[in-house]
This record gives sequence, structure tokens and C-alpha cells, in this order.
Amino acid sequence: MQTRRLGKTGFDVSVMGMGCWQLGGDWGDLDEAQAMATLHMAADAGVTFFDTADVYGDGRSEHLVGRLLAERPGEGLIVATKCGRRVVQDVANYTPSALRDWTKRSRDNLGLDTLPLTQLHCPPDEVFENDVVFETLDALVSEGILHAYGVSVETVAQGLRAIMRPGVAAVQVIFNAFRLKPLQQLFPACENADVGVIARVPLASGLLTGKYDLGTRFPENDHRNYNRHGEAFDVGETFSGVPYEAGLRAASRLQHTAVPEGWTLADVALRWCADAPGVSTVIPGARNPAQAKANAAVGSRPPLPQYAAEHIRAVYDEEVAKYVQDRW
Repeated sequence: MQTRRLGKTGFDVSVMGMGCWQLGGDWGDLDEAQAMATLHMAADAGVTFFDTADVYGDGRSEHLVGRLLAERPGEGLIVATKCGRRVVQDVANYTPSALRDWTKRSRDNLGLDTLPLTQLHCPPDEVFENDVVFETLDALVSEGILHAYGVSVETVAQGLRAIMRPGVAAVQVIFNAFRLKPLQQLFPACENADVGVIARVPLASGLLTGKYDLGTRFPENDHRNYNRHGEAFDVGETFSGVPYEAGLRAASRLQHTAVPEGWTLADVALRWCADAPGVSTVIPGARNPAQAKANAAVGSRPPLPQYAAEHIRAVYDEEVAKYVQDRW
């Protein structure tokens, strides 16, 4: 597994990490035994970076990742969590006492005295302008409650605003073959500011596995069913904001033009993210050990052939950009 430094956190992390939203909820049911088996398989395969949030399953995901850390001490596993989505999204709710309460809850859930990385979880625009929020985060670092902090953002503009704060060590953003905009300004700016980049939703909620079709049905408690139009949260988190049918067409085209022999479409999608200049780690989710193992294996693959990257750009420009480029 290749490793990279995660910006100003100073941590070296696996280039293929693991996103743990699926272990908490919003992706259908997943029992605890399978969740733990999936986490352990990822670690067995070389994954050292696990991304979760206090709101995933109302703390369930954090508890599961905390179990992993307790069961594998001394292995250098790094967990990043997030906070801020447990309240109405109003800047007035991002108070110093709230930030301290959120970090305490995550520490308790994860069983850690110091959180390696906490990220503001896609907060409202006004939060990025609030000095008190970032002064509180700086104080939490000084007190040893946090090792580092960052932001998870919905838009490139939010990411660019966030890295103007000198304490921001990492930016997490949706980045995949259907969301190319971060390449233009955000990633170069992060490199210049020594800010790590965490690429989330790299498989576009599964569209970039090539396994779905018009007949695919998702469970009622799966956001790919109930959030296709942004009914519950930002629609960009579901299929990267690409209409489902358009995403199927684009994925099918990539399957036929951009996949080298011996690769899968998912391999290509993940390796393409990892190959992008400035990316520190890519965090695909997994719901079973086989998926975790396959995702991790991409972290030791060579860079994609140039023609594959060229086809990804062409499909984006011709099939996808009109839905997402100007929105996020």
C-alpha cells in the first residue's frame, strides 16, 4: 500500500483509506459482525486511514471504528471524524461549548484522549467567516484534545475559503470521475498551503462500479433511494449530484473505453482519484470484506494509462459536466 503525508497533520496515511458512512447508516442495514469484519479486512489489506463522523448512525460508526482501534493497538491506524451535523445548520449553533461537546462525544465514542483529526462536517457558508469557530478549534489543538482539524466541504468555493485559515490541516471534498472541478483551483491551492486532500465519494455512490442498471432497487433506508433530489441533505452526496440515468450512461461509456485489461471500472475510478496531483488519500466505503479488500488493492496498483485518463475527461466534458460543474 502506498502512503502519503496528510498535509499539516503530519500523519503518513494509506493512499486508499476507508470511508465509514456505510457502517453507520443511510446505506441499508448492516449488522455489527459484518461491519467489524469489513474494518478488519481493510486494515489487513494495508488501510491505515479511516474516516467517520459523529452523525453516522448517531455514533454507531464511531463506536465500530473505536472497537477496531482497541482491537489493533500499535498498528498506526489513524481515524478522522467530523462534527456539526447533529444540530440545525445555523452558524449560531456552532458555539464554543457545542464544539467542545461534539469533540468530547467523539472522543468517548472512539475511546481516544486526543482526536487525530476532526473536521467540520459540511457547515453553512457563514461558519467559514466565523472567527470564534476557528479560535475554538485552535484552542482544542493547544489543549491536546485535537491533534489537528480540517473541514469537509460541499463546494470548491468553501474549500478555498477554508484553507485561508492557517489552522486548517486537511480538506475533504467530493472528487471522482464525475466531479472534476476540484482539480482546477482547489487542489493546487491545497498543495501550496500544505493542506491535505481527502477525496470522498470516489465511486459516485456506486455508479462508478458499473454494477447498477435501470432495474436496480435500493432499500428504503438507503440515501440512494430517498435523497436522489436532495430531500434529506445536499443532493451532491448522492450519485455525486448526477441524475441516475445520466450516470448509468456515462459509467457504461467508461466501462467500454477506459478500463485496461485486468482492471475493473471501480479500480479505474479509484486509481484515477489517487493519481490526481494533490490528493493525499481516497476514502471509498465498503459494506463487506470483499469490497474492502478490492478497494485497498488499488493502493498498490501503478498509475492509470494515459488513454484511460483522457477518456474520463472526455466523458465528463460530454456527459456529466452540465449537471455538476457550475453547482459545486
